[in-house]
Parts: sequence; C-alpha cells; structure tokens
Amino acid sequence: MSSDRFEELTSVSRVRVEATNQDGVLIGKTLSPAKYRSCREKGIALPDLALGLDLNNNSALGFGFPEWRRNGTMSDIELRPDESTLVEWKPGVASVIGDLWTLQGEPIGADPRQALKRITAAYAERGLSILASVEIEATVFQESIDQARAQQYQNLTPLGGNAGAALVHAKSPDYVEYVEAVVARFDEIGIPWEAYSDEAASGQIEFNIAPADPVTAADRWARARQIMREVAYSLGRSITFMSKWSAAYGQGAHLNVSVSDENGNIFFDANKPGEPSERMLHFLGGVMATLEASTSFALPTITSYRRLMELEGPPTTQTWGVANKSCAVRAVPADNSATRLEYRLPSADSNMYCTLAAFLAGGLLGLDEKSTPPAPFEQMAWALVPGSVPAVPKNLYDAVAALDADDQLRRYLGDEFVDYWVGHRRWEWLSFHTEAERDDAQLSVWEFLRYFELA
Repeated sequence: MSSDRFEELTSVSRVRVEATNQDGVLIGKTLSPAKYRSCREKGIALPDLALGLDLNNNSALGFGFPEWRRNGTMSDIELRPDESTLVEWKPGVASVIGDLWTLQGEPIGADPRQALKRITAAYAERGLSILASVEIEATVFQESIDQARAQQYQNLTPLGGNAGAALVHAKSPDYVEYVEAVVARFDEIGIPWEAYSDEAASGQIEFNIAPADPVTAADRWARARQIMREVAYSLGRSITFMSKWSAAYGQGAHLNVSVSDENGNIFFDANKPGEPSERMLHFLGGVMATLEASTSFALPTITSYRRLMELEGPPTTQTWGVANKSCAVRAVPADNSATRLEYRLPSADSNMYCTLAAFLAGGLLGLDEKSTPPAPFEQMAWALVPGSVPAVPKNLYDAVAALDADDQLRRYLGDEFVDYWVGHRRWEWLSFHTEAERDDAQLSVWEFLRYFELA
C-alpha cells in the first residue's frame, strides 16, 4: 500500500497505532492526524513497560533485562507504523500495525512481530516463501462484558446452545446475529476468510482465515480477534479466547503452513502422491526435534495445559502423522496448492506471531540440516501406555525449562527473544503459585481474572 494511502483517508480524525506484547495483547496509542503525520517515519514513543507488563498490569520481574529496558528505568522505545497495514477501521478511525525499535534505531529482539519478520526473511534468503493460515476458536456468552466482570467471569451462559458441528444457522438467532456481524466486519476491513463453523462446545465458534505470508497471517489473526471482541461487546455479549474456560471442550488455534521455492510447493511431490515429500520430511525433522522446546509458545498460559485432555481433540504426545488429527503435527498430502502441515498443538490463547515464528524456526532448522523425523504415528495418539511415546510437557514450568535448555531454536530466534520469553513465562508461573487461591485440578478465579478478556 502506498504511503499516500493515509492522505486518501480524508474522514479520519484518529489513528490507532498498534503492536502486540508477549501475551498477544494489542498495545499502542491513538493519535490525531497531525501527530501521526509528524511521527509516521520515526515512530511514536512508548514506555519500555509496553513489553514488560503481565496480564494483571504488574511489571514482570526476576530475569535480566535487555539494554533497551535500561535496568527498569521506564525509558522509551519506538513503535514505527508499517503503512502496508493501514486500514480505515471504522468511520473516523484508522488503524496501522507497527514494529518496536530502540531509540538507537535497532529492532527490538523481543518484539513478537519482528521475530516473525526475521524468520520469514531467513526463508527468503534461501529462496523460499511461506503461506500460513490460522484457525481461530472462541466462545461467546449471552452476558455483557460488564455483567461478566461483575460475576468474575463465573457461571456465564454460552450463546446459542449446544449444537456441536451443526450449521451455524441451525442455532439461535442471537448466535447467528453475532457470527454474521463478525464476517461483515472482516469484509469491511479486508480480512479474507474461508469458512466459519460451530465448534464442539456450547457457544463456540471457529473462523478460518485465508492463507498469506506469515506476517500478514499473524496481522490478520490479531485484527480478527479484535473484531470478534468488539462485535461481542457492541451486541451486549462477552467472549473469551481462554484455552479452557470450563469442563467442556477446550479452544485451539491450529496453524497450517506450506513452503515454496521457484518450482512450487516443496511439501508436494508429484511422484509420491499421498506421501510427504523429502523436503517436507526435512522440515518435519526440525519441527519434531524442537517440539518440546517450542511448546511454551504454543501453550503460553497456566490454563493452556488444562486443554490437553485425552480424546478431546488436542494432541498430548510429541508425534506427527499423515492425515492423523490425534498427533501434534498433521501432514496433509494433497495437490500442489493444498499440501501442507497442520500444527495442532497451539491453544487459542497463544500469540500467533511467537507461535508461528517458533514453528517456522524448527522447520528451517530441519531444512538446513536435512533432518530426519521419527516415523509417522499411524495409530490414535491418545490414551497410550505412559512412557511409550514422548508426551507434550504437562505444565508451563516444564515447557519453559525445555526451551531454556535448547540451543537449536536460539540459533534461529535469537537469544534476546528466547530469554525474554523465558523470563516472562517464569514470571507467569511464579505469579500463579504465589497469588492464586487454587486447587491445581480446578480452574481458579485467578485464571479467569487474568485470562478471560486479554489472553
């Protein structure tokens, strides 16, 4: 999009400049048009705490700060708008997504969007391009957000009743009203969607966003979730992307990825129809070698691990298989355009910039080293004899420890990105274990207060 696009938005009186923090929450500022014009090149100032707060608005502590955090003195960083993302969000309001930079003009290594840009560029240096898409799941409730807050997000009523896998239009009119309002907003903003469907639990919906390059796919994910929230609130409803808000089925965010070179999709082999290509196997070799280390990106919160229930859909083992939805990674051999890998581990509360960057980093490692994956798993990968197959880490502590001990992802993601993520996730674990009145087997009020609106 041309940089003159902003001047074409003649009715705009406010400009929202946005980024995401470690938890995937939109951060930024709303500017007057004059202020935006004055800083569209150099960026707007944000306190370094924009990347330093947890979901309870407390500063995350207990780990070494990078230089740009100035040892906790709340110095500024810069949010530089990427005008290729500029849209008219609604009448009078423009929206533009940006990247975080130091005052010295260096990209911030801990910025989730910059991390995804770096790994995408590493593929481009090798003559490779990526298509990625996200399946977004959430649950909508009858109660307004104000009522949900008053109830501490407890005892809410899912919108639309329970009609798992039924066509959306077979559900109640209020549910249909919500879904149709969301897709109308997608169309207005220019977020191409492919499908929506009712999910397994009451009030649960899934939107499938069309494939794009990784950064665009993650930008669309961030905006789609914001739209889903805004529409819910405008209709007097509430919504959550918590990975598990009740004993009902949890919520995921499956990733679909393919990689191409000048000859087309490298995951497709016309001589081996229905089978992974050699380069898909190399990619898988790297992904599987780093799956445990990358788990905390896919499952970033305390509640994320409550979703890992046998026979409920989410993978619980470090396995891959051809057309096997019980595995963490599913190979989908189809035609040249549709052959892909589906990463089924990510929960709905994951930050897609981080999750996609980690998955692609593992894949690039495999391509570079021509790695060999373990044999595909050909049975149901649930309810197996304990110890017979490596399990997905059972909690955030174990997942973070695996990442911290890994040196392979660091080579592709960078020390600052990994160390800052590890520090924040350990703070998350410590906060839960020092602040929550809890029974580890049950969802705590602390989890609802922390994750219901912002995760």
